Amino acid sequence: MRSKVENKKSKIINLLLYFIVLGFTLAVLYPIVNVFSISLRPSDRLLSTSLKIIPTDASFHAYDVLFTQTPFVRWFFNSVIIAVVVTLTGVTLASTAGYAFSRFEFYGKKSAMVGLLVTQMFPPTMLLLPMYIMLLKLHLINSYLGIIIIYTSTALPFCVWQMKGYYDTIPFSLEEAARIDGSTRWGAFTKVVLPLAAPALVITALFSFMTAWAEYVVAAQVLQDTSLFTLPLGLKQFESSMSTEWGLYAAGSLIISIPVVVLFLFLSRWLISGLTLGSVKG
Repeated sequence: MRSKVENKKSKIINLLLYFIVLGFTLAVLYPIVNVFSISLRPSDRLLSTSLKIIPTDASFHAYDVLFTQTPFVRWFFNSVIIAVVVTLTGVTLASTAGYAFSRFEFYGKKSAMVGLLVTQMFPPTMLLLPMYIMLLKLHLINSYLGIIIIYTSTALPFCVWQMKGYYDTIPFSLEEAARIDGSTRWGAFTKVVLPLAAPALVITALFSFMTAWAEYVVAAQVLQDTSLFTLPLGLKQFESSMSTEWGLYAAGSLIISIPVVVLFLFLSRWLISGLTLGSVKG
């Protein structure tokens, strides 16, 4: 009798959890569905009294105009170049710098770590003026390299700190075992430590990519040439003081989100497998 009551309570709890998860899922999906619906309406219509997901006069005209009559492909190409370079640079520098802070003792180590932490207390917009002056003197305003330097420098402090913290959790005995087997320190780092640090590397890659992919304020100050515009700057061109091309805006927003979702799904396998990859059996 008692077991039946417990089973009944368990089913009720599971049913409640199911509805809670379903509610959160619907809350997350609603904005995406709404933006998709807007992208199918005429370009000047934002709001509608209809609850239909697919409007009556739906068409893919906004997507056609986006790719054929606007520089959207160019903006996409610019964002991909900048985001990929920032991601690769961030992962490379953060993985090596974090390892150095975790495994070596050197003069100024504590001060350097505190300095990296202090930079996280200031919003990027506060650092924009000194960085802009620096790029101006280096003649890097309105260039790929200039915006890449700013994005990388703002993402690195967090990435180095979290890589250092993750390396601290990896037993040094694993590296010692590799060294005893004849491996060099670099070999032990690349073949033992890095595979174990896969989750931290994935977080570093995602954070670096997002820093460059969706940023607007810094790009608006550094990039003035329309041929160098990134996607956030490009979408801003669909706004004006008198009207906004909501169809183009919604279509562009959906397309911009696709690379982020694809990257997350692609890297999630390492985020999970990295928790056990390279471990030793007792």
